[in-house]
Amino acid sequence: MGAIEDIYADVEADDVSLEEFREAVEQKVEQMGGLADEETAAMLLAHELSEGEVNAIADIEPGMDEVKFIAKVMSVGDLRTFERDGEDEDGRVINVEVADETGSVTLSFWDEQAVSIDEGELDVGQVLRIAGRPKDGYNGLEVSVDKAEPDDDEEVDVQPGGTTAIEALTLGQSDVNVRGLVLDTEGVRTFDRDDGSEGKVANLAIGDESGRVRVTLWDERADRAEELDPGVAVEVVDGYVRDREGDLELHVGDRGAVEEVDDTVEFTPETAPIDAVEIGQTVDVGGVIRSADPKRTFDRDDGSEGQVRNVRVQDETGDIRVALWGDKADKDIQPGDEVFLADVEIQDGWQDELEASAGWRSTVVVLEDGASDATAGGSTAESGDGASADSGADTGLDAFADGDGAGGGAATAATTTQDDAESAEVVEFTGTVVQTGEPVVLDNGEETMSVETDATLQLGQEVTARGRVDEGRLDAEDVF
Repeated sequence: MGAIEDIYADVEADDVSLEEFREAVEQKVEQMGGLADEETAAMLLAHELSEGEVNAIADIEPGMDEVKFIAKVMSVGDLRTFERDGEDEDGRVINVEVADETGSVTLSFWDEQAVSIDEGELDVGQVLRIAGRPKDGYNGLEVSVDKAEPDDDEEVDVQPGGTTAIEALTLGQSDVNVRGLVLDTEGVRTFDRDDGSEGKVANLAIGDESGRVRVTLWDERADRAEELDPGVAVEVVDGYVRDREGDLELHVGDRGAVEEVDDTVEFTPETAPIDAVEIGQTVDVGGVIRSADPKRTFDRDDGSEGQVRNVRVQDETGDIRVALWGDKADKDIQPGDEVFLADVEIQDGWQDELEASAGWRSTVVVLEDGASDATAGGSTAESGDGASADSGADTGLDAFADGDGAGGGAATAATTTQDDAESAEVVEFTGTVVQTGEPVVLDNGEETMSVETDATLQLGQEVTARGRVDEGRLDAEDVF
């Protein structure tokens, strides 16, 4: 072969024949006025033809002028018409969802192309070689198609209608399905839109064996967050991925849904040892609640009212105070409960002590009663049909259970069943008052004890409570 044929053979341009390439080379030589020979002109054309090629959908960005890639058709939308400014003829558009092993993206086909697709010239499962212009569309990244041709020789290892692992979510994906375990939910909030209408939004967090993601539910879908309990396995259907302050979120609008499923979904929390956290980090921690202060309200600078509640969490390496902000302050958390706290920010707290802040992007999971003592590091939690029958988990989040009794667990001195509570041995527990009210909580530095008493006590006071223990709580006959 000659030089032109050799260069053409290296160019992945199935839409340009060798004869067309030769003619383009001759035109390029004439345009350059003899400044380039045929081989140089062929090399310049080869560069122009290959420009814009990306290895995968994950490499596509809105700022690119043009992209060329291969993907499989996952779904075909409906044909829509619209009025063009200053033109008598309506425009037509149809959206097609395509995907490869790295993610998915919406293709926009226009006018004659859209009509052809609506008439059945494109099938789900077909592999396309695509050239188009990426942009940031209403539901994320879109590619306005200039040219798309079937490629029966290429294989793309994705299946239409399948689910995506949380760790595989990428910015701009749409019509994505994700299965996960509900970890945390928040109440519905309302807001005013620019057009004067009222909108609704709510959030929940889900996790699978690959990671976690925050899910934002809009308008009619927002009420779904209040219908789901932590530990339920769900599938987010037709969601789209957006960015919020550097974090990916999965959004659910009018086209999407959140449905309960019977399949087993595993979630494995990975926690950092409390004694290793540092200021400025955003980390996941877990452990046992040593103490829980009452909720406090305060006025923000904008005149709205906020709320916060401080709790102290202990694992086998240490303990830390955690500030629960907003709706998280309403969670039913008591001393002795086991918790998993995701994405908390480590800050400089009172008297130079480190503290963790659980804000809007954090996830707070209260584990079931009777779980084993908390440890740093995670274990697998399951939910759905086929979950372990002996987990004893109402929420399915029996994380941190290692059965070795290590760490700062809740006090269990002489715990009895309801039937033999009256015959239980009288015990004494000495500790510092870390919570007043109902119940009083004492802490001896190694464990805590919830105490039922009418005695008037003060925070920081060291006392001894004497009485019988029932279901982990000491019914004090005497406090001194």
